[in-house]
Amino acid sequence: MSKSKTTQTADRAGDLYEAARENPYVQRLIEDEDLRENLKDAYHSAKKAYGRATGNGKGTVKAVTSDKKVQKEMRQAAEALQEARERLQKPRKKRHPLRKLILLSIIGGVVALVVSEGARKAVLDALFGAEEEFEYTSTTSINGS
Repeated sequence: MSKSKTTQTADRAGDLYEAARENPYVQRLIEDEDLRENLKDAYHSAKKAYGRATGNGKGTVKAVTSDKKVQKEMRQAAEALQEARERLQKPRKKRHPLRKLILLSIIGGVVALVVSEGARKAVLDALFGAEEEFEYTSTTSINGS
């Protein structure tokens, strides 16, 4: 029993969907708004340059080499593609919300120890025990006797 053409198409579409979901580039494209914006800008600039180069009646090569507007649009398209490439290649930083809080707590603790003598004394007492009062009394006499 063979599958109908509709079932085969649906199976193929499902396979393509799964492959796209697992592709890191597709995930970046879905999640990164700036990347999408770079690609849109590149597409629009390239489309404008192509339309101007082919629609002016001078010939495509002449338009590309001498028309400043075509060159500007091509440059903008290239720059947008370069930015998109850099965004794709740059590894995404994973955000750890507690990292900043921990760092601020450590810095705050160090500043408190530097500024407050009471805090320093409390930390030293906790680490090494409370200081004992010490009075020195000499066992020797001044007269030498």
